[in-house]
Amino acid sequence: MEGKFCMATKKKIDNDSGAVIFACPQCGKNEIVRSSYARKNAIKYTCPGCGFIGPN
Repeated sequence: MEGKFCMATKKKIDNDSGAVIFACPQCGKNEIVRSSYARKNAIKYTCPGCGFIGPN
């Protein structure tokens, strides 16, 4: 996860053990990067490819 930034908070996730990276649940083509803070607080993200907004 080195050099990655959270899509919701724009913060680096290098030392964030609770951060996750996964494929967009709708299109599966784009990488979604979420910090533990964004996950814990359910901060929304938008897929840059298809416009999917999560979490639901």
